[in-house]
Amino acid sequence: MRLRKELEDMQEEELLLTAQISDALAHPARLKIFRYIYVCNRNRQTVCNKDVVTAFDYSQATISQHIKKLVDSGLVQVKKEDRFSYYYVNIGVLGKYLNAVKKFE
Repeated sequence: MRLRKELEDMQEEELLLTAQISDALAHPARLKIFRYIYVCNRNRQTVCNKDVVTAFDYSQATISQHIKKLVDSGLVQVKKEDRFSYYYVNIGVLGKYLNAVKKFE
């Protein structure tokens, strides 16, 4: 059967990655935060927690919980400098995710 063959083409690693990242992006607030970090990074602007809190009408605790979920999924990386944490989109993981999702077509 053709469908079975296509599903077999996806490696277990791709399936797990797709599920993990889809879960991280499933909440509208996380999607907005991810997009904000992505756009800032694309424009070569650094993003720290204070920037995200200022950009959105969420408490600092809520922002931290959402960012933790994005970091745990691998979509966002954290680089600590002094007492600040800066957020960067992991383009490699994003690319793997998008390629895996394309296999569902």
